[in-house]
Amino acid sequence: MKGFLEDANYSIGLLDEGATLADVIDNCIYEHTHTGKKAFYVGDLGKLVRNNIQWQNVMAPIKPFYPVKCNSTPGVLEILGTLGVGFACSSKSEMALVQDLGISPENIIYTNPCKQASQIKYAAKAGINIMTCDNDIELKKIARNHPNAKLLLHIATEDITAGEEMNMKFGTTLKNCRHLMECAKELGVQIVGVKFHVSGSCKDLQTYIHAISDARCVFDMAEEFGFKMNMLDIGGGFTGSELQLEEVNHVIRPLLDVYFPKESGVNVIAEPGCYYVSSAFTLAVNVIAKKTVEYDKLLPSGVEQTRNDDEPVFTYYINDGVYGSFASKLSEKLNTIPEVHKKYKEDEPLFASSLWGPSCDELDQIVENCLLPELSVGDWLIFDNMGSGTLGEQSTFNDYQRPLIYYMMSFSDWDEMQDAGIASDTLMKNFFFVPSCIQLSPEERFSTAA
Repeated sequence: MKGFLEDANYSIGLLDEGATLADVIDNCIYEHTHTGKKAFYVGDLGKLVRNNIQWQNVMAPIKPFYPVKCNSTPGVLEILGTLGVGFACSSKSEMALVQDLGISPENIIYTNPCKQASQIKYAAKAGINIMTCDNDIELKKIARNHPNAKLLLHIATEDITAGEEMNMKFGTTLKNCRHLMECAKELGVQIVGVKFHVSGSCKDLQTYIHAISDARCVFDMAEEFGFKMNMLDIGGGFTGSELQLEEVNHVIRPLLDVYFPKESGVNVIAEPGCYYVSSAFTLAVNVIAKKTVEYDKLLPSGVEQTRNDDEPVFTYYINDGVYGSFASKLSEKLNTIPEVHKKYKEDEPLFASSLWGPSCDELDQIVENCLLPELSVGDWLIFDNMGSGTLGEQSTFNDYQRPLIYYMMSFSDWDEMQDAGIASDTLMKNFFFVPSCIQLSPEERFSTAA
């Protein structure tokens, strides 16, 4: 690969041993308080390096293919590309984005289950051949527009929980796989492997056992049709927890050794998304409005009122919401709680509070009910674990402006990259030194990741 984009419009701060990410957040809040109080992210790109090392220690030789839609900011993509991670793309724009990094087409897979014909043609022209398919209509569409496509049959898994029953589910049945192979044989389309996906919210790791067993059945079925299968994609669903990673590995490793041993020539890959980026990004938002509300209107339905009527209840509006950085809140629960940036006494009273975005839309509720000290307009709130599903293409609703992103990395993480032999001169041009106790200027040091 070529390395980093020569025209990438951003920088990465190298922190010396006396500086921390908390210092960076403090300094950025200081600057924003005086220049406009915009929401902003601090991204610890060193976290990506550490997570990749952890993946190699626990999951090797399973190769990670990062889902670009999870977080498509240039700092993330370029660091992961430099680390040798592959990319799973769901659109033409995502494919173009990683191609601009110099990523080989063999390290890109097109995973959208509902592909546009024009985008299939784009993949064909770009030499991106590996893509997923779970029905005969998609199969015929691919055959018409990409004769050299190499398909992974996406099979369904039984991992639906009560909270996910309404989510879209993709994947075909074992029975239908035979029909798809018959169609592929008639159309002259290659089938080279199997994909499945187990949701990160799935608590039953036995789902992996069933899915790998089903994948083996599909491989055996493919032999009857003369297909040469060489790839198994075990999907995403990796939360970022080292414990979860080890638990999944403990379950799948014996089955992979039996069903897909090294001598079989089958390459096993995965699609860890939030595993890499979720904990790497922190979001800082500013309180732009405040009002007192009736307590019974704040409570979720069915919850009994247990407070003193004399205590105030607050609704706060912040300068980011579900039409921006909290977009994932529309489809799933927020996996982080707000932290108040300003210092307050341990015995300071806490009040029932709710947090809303700036759109004045009834869907723009970020936190339904939480306990916070009384805040003032202009105060800052910090949200951890905001790197997944929040930094892709975003809405322009209500003149929403994308937050600035401040990329950072510690010297120890930088040394890890150098020791791995992936710290090129081109990469070094994106870094600048951040000594401890320095006031960072967004105008001088950083720019948006747009």
